[in-house]
Amino acid sequence: MLVLILFFNIVKAQQQAPGSDMNLMLEGRIHYGFFWQTHLELEKFSAHFPSFEVSLQRETTGKHRWEFMYGYPVIGITAFGSNLGGFTEIGSAIGVYPFINFPLVQDEQNSLNFRLGLGLAYLTNHFDRLNNYKNFAIGSSFNAIASIYLEYRYRLSRRTTFFVASGLTHFSNGTTKTPNYGLNTLSVTSGLAVHLGNPNNFSKKKWRPELYPYEFDGKKFLHWYIGGHAGTKDMSADLGNRFMVFAAWTNLMAQVSYKSRVGVGLDLTYDFSDEAILEKRGIDPSFVNVAKTGVSAAYELMMDRLSFLFYFGIYVTGKEISEGDVYQRVNLKYSITKSFFLYFTLNGNFGRAEYIGLGGGYQLDFIYKRKFKH
Repeated sequence: MLVLILFFNIVKAQQQAPGSDMNLMLEGRIHYGFFWQTHLELEKFSAHFPSFEVSLQRETTGKHRWEFMYGYPVIGITAFGSNLGGFTEIGSAIGVYPFINFPLVQDEQNSLNFRLGLGLAYLTNHFDRLNNYKNFAIGSSFNAIASIYLEYRYRLSRRTTFFVASGLTHFSNGTTKTPNYGLNTLSVTSGLAVHLGNPNNFSKKKWRPELYPYEFDGKKFLHWYIGGHAGTKDMSADLGNRFMVFAAWTNLMAQVSYKSRVGVGLDLTYDFSDEAILEKRGIDPSFVNVAKTGVSAAYELMMDRLSFLFYFGIYVTGKEISEGDVYQRVNLKYSITKSFFLYFTLNGNFGRAEYIGLGGGYQLDFIYKRKFKH
């Protein structure tokens, strides 16, 4: 979904901004790094190896307010490839993911950036209890790929930019198939970005656009979210089956800036694998015993219709079944209208991915303070 959202945003921006197609860039980068192992079973996979990326990207121009507020980031889509050290058990990786490159500090020639990407990867080998039982890292061919890098860029000329960066690339299927320890690679990377045409002056005007829908207008708002999602959880290694997970939640969020909202939330989760666990322990799998309730702190980072919701919570009931009292959740939220939204969610328990889900919700807005201009 994120791939499609960013792709259509690129196309839309090209149609709306005069000459913005001249801001398209082709970028190539070479990684060199190693596995960061988090489990003893994976320590035998130790190697230094290269990876490669080719990206099509665009410098934003400020046509949308979020582009102005975030310092005119670069958005694009990249193709990733690596032999992952040449281990037969792991195989090679091919991935495609959209990314956004936020400038932290910049001037006309230099910039320090934070690059974030999330997409889909294919691994040529994965765990098999008969033929590949040594690969505890990945249990499926298709996985999510996440990329986080801190990057320095230097403009060599009007059309060419050199960069160096260091960061993490992560592969995981979100426990849709076990085992799922995940693969983490730490690497340094370098490369060049070249404009496909002469950069236009439109991007240098830094003009502040008019207010668009879905954007904060400076008034003091409280936002009440009501949502729910469903996902599947593979427990074949422990319970011999795959189980459905359903969750309902509500948040009360306060707008603190054009970019951010903070708030608190309540969660109710019903995991059918917990029924099987309780039965295995000889405990009555009633709704009261299975349902998990939690309280959480929430933070939302907004970019027009698209936003990221981060949760950090503690289970109040049902924590005896979980692997820990603490849970985390990351939602990729997209507003269909001012009131309705859809989202993709990754749920974790004490730092370990539990399941991936899809859901939707409804938003109510309450103005509690107006600012009047005289």
